[in-house]
Amino acid sequence: MSYPKFYDTIESIKVKDPLSNALGAFENGQYEFNYIDVVKSAGHSCPTVAGAYIIALEALKSLYKDELAVRGNIKVEFAESMESGVAGVIGNVISQITGATDKSGFKGLQGKFARHSLMHFDANVDASARFTRLDNSKSVDVFYNPSSVLPNPDMQVLMQKMAKGEASNNEVKEFGILWQDRVKRIFENIEMVVRVEEV
Repeated sequence: MSYPKFYDTIESIKVKDPLSNALGAFENGQYEFNYIDVVKSAGHSCPTVAGAYIIALEALKSLYKDELAVRGNIKVEFAESMESGVAGVIGNVISQITGATDKSGFKGLQGKFARHSLMHFDANVDASARFTRLDNSKSVDVFYNPSSVLPNPDMQVLMQKMAKGEASNNEVKEFGILWQDRVKRIFENIEMVVRVEEV
């Protein structure tokens, strides 16, 4: 499997999952997500997928400090509707990491481990997303804006050629390289593109 090597340099997100522990999937229910995991699920890497990963990474670091984040113990809220913009894409990535889902998620075992109804859209929040721990009600708002990391100007010309079916194979490959270069620069400048505030 070949992919941009910077994926391997991105900080992983470590969690413990009581359901995973109970069902014997991972020892002590502990495992981790890497950026390549969400790229596989999304089928692509872009500023939105990168942003969702960064939002989850920074929110969980703020909420849990030196503890492992507890998957299934986190509520996530978005101001946007699921159908608007990229909210659904971001929600899918964050759901994969946190376990939080809307009404479609896991209903639980014997009244425990439920994951459904932990993700809400059209919520009264003024941020890219709000994360809340269920055990202590601590919340953080996360603001993500990658506009300060500009795309390579050559991308626009290449995209127009691709849209018209006029791009050569080399030009299509160059576009992909430039696209991933912006994603790489977003990760290299996390402090510029994301802000976390305690609620």
